[in-house]
Amino acid sequence: MNDMNNLNQTSPAHRRPGRRAAVVAGLVLTVGLGVSTQVPAQASAHAPAHAPAQVTTAAQQPVSGTSGQAVTRVADFYGAYVDAKGDYTDPDGTLATGLRQHYLAPAFATRLAAWEEENGADGILRAQNVPARWTVSDNGTVGNGHEVIVTLTFGSGGTMQKTKLFVLLERYNHIVDINTASTR
Repeated sequence: MNDMNNLNQTSPAHRRPGRRAAVVAGLVLTVGLGVSTQVPAQASAHAPAHAPAQVTTAAQQPVSGTSGQAVTRVADFYGAYVDAKGDYTDPDGTLATGLRQHYLAPAFATRLAAWEEENGADGILRAQNVPARWTVSDNGTVGNGHEVIVTLTFGSGGTMQKTKLFVLLERYNHIVDINTASTR
């Protein structure tokens, strides 16, 4: 037991490297595909005081995606990117950079870097901080590409703020633009 207390912050046992992939796969596709993560009302009902305590678990909901679907691709990107940037105890800049290289068209990556320099903010998130939640939805075809709406929610309660981004993918599934207004 003492050995568990002596683990340092960077040990593999402490960091759980598989956590990031599992979170991204589960949460991003859940959000991206619109699958509800709410527990049914029956599970949240309180048992009478005289009844023995019962443990109630929500049913596992399947998550699926399609490799060629624009919404799935953008949900995968944003989920992994937010996870890499938002892990405040151990943000993964290398992962965030790799995700940009994989998902962004090179010409857009160059324009985005210039935007970030000028605005002092992360161009993917259009903010200086990381959202608490996000949703991804389809906005249809635009020319030879496809537009996806990403809604980022920053803060919580009375300080909650939402930002809507319009992400344009080319026909080869690279992100070619991120705007705060639709190109439709």
